[in-house]
Amino acid sequence: QVQLVESGGGSVQAGGRLRLSCVASGYTGSRYSEAWFRQAPGKEREGVGYRDSDGMTHYADSVKGRFTISRDNAKNTLYLLMDSLKPEDSGMYYCATKTSDWVAWSLRLRVEGYDYWGQGTQVTVSS
Repeated sequence: QVQLVESGGGSVQAGGRLRLSCVASGYTGSRYSEAWFRQAPGKEREGVGYRDSDGMTHYADSVKGRFTISRDNAKNTLYLLMDSLKPEDSGMYYCATKTSDWVAWSLRLRVEGYDYWGQGTQVTVSS
């Protein structure tokens, strides 16, 4: 059974830093994809960044240069390090996975590219 559990959210002032964690379990294949999404109230869920099992990463233009995705395979944990946070980065952050393969380039930051989702962790950035 695939499970994703996010943590690390909180409140921070603009310009600050947060690191989100997503503990993954239930999949052990050699090819898989993982991603971070966020959703602000009244808005659609949007892709923040992607990482596949080969270490390839891909970021939304809005976070490029500020956010970094990494993974500790020994802990089966995906991380999202967020620097220089802005109020518009506020929202519920979710991790997601496609356990059977890499996600096609066109779907990497789209909801339909993923099969499993965590419950989310809230990030609030104040100005």
